[in-house]
Amino acid sequence: MSETRRLIQRVVLSAVVLFNLAAAAAADPQNWSREGWKTDFSRSSIDFDDILSGGPPKDGIPSIDDPQFIPVSDVADLEDNEPVIGLEINGDARAYPLRVLMWHEIANDTVGGTPVTVTYCPLCNAALVFDRRINGQADTFGTTGKLRNSDLVMYDRGTESWWQQFTGEAITGELTGSKLALVPSRLESWKNFKTRHPQGKVLVPNNERMRNYGRNPYEGYDSAKIPFLFNGELPKDINAMARVVVVRDAGDPVAVSMLKVRQDGPLERNGVTISWQEGQASALDTGSIASGRDVGNIIVQKNGKDVPYDVTFAFVANAFLPDTPIEKAENE
Repeated sequence: MSETRRLIQRVVLSAVVLFNLAAAAAADPQNWSREGWKTDFSRSSIDFDDILSGGPPKDGIPSIDDPQFIPVSDVADLEDNEPVIGLEINGDARAYPLRVLMWHEIANDTVGGTPVTVTYCPLCNAALVFDRRINGQADTFGTTGKLRNSDLVMYDRGTESWWQQFTGEAITGELTGSKLALVPSRLESWKNFKTRHPQGKVLVPNNERMRNYGRNPYEGYDSAKIPFLFNGELPKDINAMARVVVVRDAGDPVAVSMLKVRQDGPLERNGVTISWQEGQASALDTGSIASGRDVGNIIVQKNGKDVPYDVTFAFVANAFLPDTPIEKAENE
């Protein structure tokens, strides 16, 4: 392990300790109201002590609200193995590179006539797309700067209710209990997307100088021993940072380690086929996303059509789906 990676892991551990000590004091709706939130904190489905500050304030990680795209054929700066969120609705195919979403976490867009919110939480490696219509009306989402179980807490700009990215559910505010519909998408390599959709479009930064796009600011994170900004219980029988495929649109939730899919797949679970293919770099490994180790691509389909899924870490699946056992490989 490099000295840089060791230093990063020591910094992460120190930060976890400090944030856990401060969590009780920070998780106070009165403090949040003084920050300027208009959220109705009298309505909630969670324990406020589970909310931690991620550091940035409201919208400190700026969502992309006016996304800009170029044709696949014009892309020159993406390596074949770089991860993108691939989305196709009604023939409208778009790729959202993690090199961009790493720094913004949310992109509000309209694809094939459907208003969507494309999200990526680096601390959970959770890449999920939602229909951003609430009660039939399209809204946009931003970042709160808060985390729960290390996962991004979003907010809608209509009521400023807070939403859990991993579940797509409003957890506090006027809309508490409401859920966003998941939209099928793929976390896939750039090569796979452009092969499937040569006439598609690719998200590009609105301002290339705004961030160091292509760099991973969480170097060494997915090989750390413990997750960042997490104060919950870690899984006991699998590495907390092991990648896990989670499928919730197949009856009972399914959670299978990526290694098991790679070694034993394709796997059939609840009428859904889960398969693995090489060729995608980890966005959370080396300082350069394109240089990350190969973790591969996951495809989840039912009757030949994509269904929503997530490739997250074991500690995340354990935290949000405690009653769903994680299937693991024999050597895991």
